[in-house]
Amino acid sequence: MEIPYTVQPRPDTGLYNAKVGIWLFLASEVMLFGALFSAYILLRVGAPDGYWPEGWLNVPLGTLNTLVLITSSITTVMAWASLKMGRFSRFKVYHAITLICAVTFLCIKSSEYHDKWIHYEATLKDGTFADGHFRSAVYVNTASNEKLTQKSFHGMEYTTGTGTNAQHFALESVTLNGHIVDDVKKLYNLHSLHEVVHHEDFTVQASQIKRIENYGPWHNTYTALYFTLTGLHALHVIGGAIVIAFLWGPGSKMWQTDPERFTNRVEISGLFWHFVDLVWIFLFPVLYLL
Repeated sequence: MEIPYTVQPRPDTGLYNAKVGIWLFLASEVMLFGALFSAYILLRVGAPDGYWPEGWLNVPLGTLNTLVLITSSITTVMAWASLKMGRFSRFKVYHAITLICAVTFLCIKSSEYHDKWIHYEATLKDGTFADGHFRSAVYVNTASNEKLTQKSFHGMEYTTGTGTNAQHFALESVTLNGHIVDDVKKLYNLHSLHEVVHHEDFTVQASQIKRIENYGPWHNTYTALYFTLTGLHALHVIGGAIVIAFLWGPGSKMWQTDPERFTNRVEISGLFWHFVDLVWIFLFPVLYLL
């Protein structure tokens, strides 16, 4: 049995089935991201004065990612237009560029995530705050007093092995590359921290640390929103890239048997990709610039 309206438009909507489906799907996506953006606005407006982060994100990298996604939107349109003109080889080239842009975007975003993951803030017992990127940590074996230098942070203490082979380690000191401030509000607005000319390596003893954590989604409301919004967007980029890769690879065989339906599939994937790009156009100024 042949499925109707896979190529020809429906008489009631004027669109073929897949286009009706993608527009309904995108409507639900608008509601999803709309709710998240609304939450961001309400939480930002309700934040105490001076406690909403400014200057925490890398604007040049965000700008570069914006240009990358805009380029990918152009190439996905060119890929579809190439098929409309019957130029399959050009479609392959343009869709390949779209995939490269998607991978580039994800690599840059992964780099930004890694930067937050190794960025720590420590509340010290003397009332000051140490902030910087992790360099190393010295742990002491509680049984043998042997010291161990680690290139990754394992918390104030950790255990390796099990049973009789278990070894317990306690933090002795941590080395960060950053600065120490006397007011936590100075860490929220990096633009106003004029006295910090450059970052330096410094070591904090564990006995001085009251609390320490990295800039993950649990750090504060801003990082929770940042990772939620950009993480969800990144999942959409991955999903769109998988579909585009399929249409570029094994799915492109349909061009030989049903070129018009294949062209429609590329158009549908393009509509989703444009939505992904549009979401980033809103995310970039909201998170990076405002």
